[in-house]
Amino acid sequence: VNCGAIPEGIIESELFGHEKGSFTGAHESRQGYFEKADGGTIFLDEIGDTPKNVQVKLLRILETGEFYRVGSSQVRTTNVRIIAATNRDLWRDVQKGDFREDLYYRLETVNIKIPPLRERQDDIIPIFLKFVKEFAAKYDSIFQGFDDDARELLVSYRWPGNIRELRNVAEQLVVLERSQFITRDILSKYLKGRQHLGSPDNLPMIYSGEHHTEDPLYNRDRELVYRALIELRKEISDMKQLMGTFIYSTMGKREQHSARALPVAARTYTDDPPNRSHDRNYGVPIGMNTPVEDEIDQEYDEHEENPLLNGDNIPSIEDAEKYLIKKALDKYEGNRRKASEALGMSERTLYRKLDQYGLV
Repeated sequence: VNCGAIPEGIIESELFGHEKGSFTGAHESRQGYFEKADGGTIFLDEIGDTPKNVQVKLLRILETGEFYRVGSSQVRTTNVRIIAATNRDLWRDVQKGDFREDLYYRLETVNIKIPPLRERQDDIIPIFLKFVKEFAAKYDSIFQGFDDDARELLVSYRWPGNIRELRNVAEQLVVLERSQFITRDILSKYLKGRQHLGSPDNLPMIYSGEHHTEDPLYNRDRELVYRALIELRKEISDMKQLMGTFIYSTMGKREQHSARALPVAARTYTDDPPNRSHDRNYGVPIGMNTPVEDEIDQEYDEHEENPLLNGDNIPSIEDAEKYLIKKALDKYEGNRRKASEALGMSERTLYRKLDQYGLV
């Protein structure tokens, strides 16, 4: 019995029955579902959608097995096993006053939670293949299968419509892609949700605790906060990478400069004496550099003029980042797109950093 599909005006009559003449159109007496199910089992789907006045009578049947038909004063009894299901959080409805607390405790004798498809990804492929097999037999079609990319998309997609959406997609593929081998591109056309490409949300799962609210403004602000936190985490990762590259390149240049500063005579050789084919400094007076060394030393001296490289002090992340951004912009003559690619950050992040450091 789908309690959500029965109009509120007749749900009591449908569940408990009515007597002849009890209301307009009641031309004869009728048994309700509970009376018909005497000695068996009744399944109440969408129990959370039942009106409050019907919940009182449900509670009485659960407690004593007694009920009244609509328009009758005779007490009737039934012995049924009740199974109820809902996709709503009944405890939240109890706190909001939409569901009776005593009925909630009476129903929650054995509670079985069936998680959505996105929380049991191992079941997606077997269920999908079952649907495909049924529809292939129904429409006299042949399903050729799907490639690994399409399989990965099926599993990674979040299925906001749950099992009904999976069933619908399987039916569409069998009917519209008859005898076709399903690829990722073909499958993505039939996925309607925001994640139709199967990409991750990049947002943490939101816990639905007792302070949860359905206020759309609250939910929107909360989502913006989460997105800002994720973006901040990415920026911190980018800064760590930039800092590591900066320190590595700085220390490497210091070591190279120290090695070049040694005079030729001070260098030691473990093998044969140097000759022209092995040592480019052969024939160069001691204390003199080759033109190549002069060019490198000049470049290094320019770096030493920068306060970031003075002494053994390690610059802060902000100073290092500002320095690298300036150098990248100078190198690419102000081209921000190329500079952002060289720095390993998005162009949007670079614009924000330029504004933050006053480099605009």
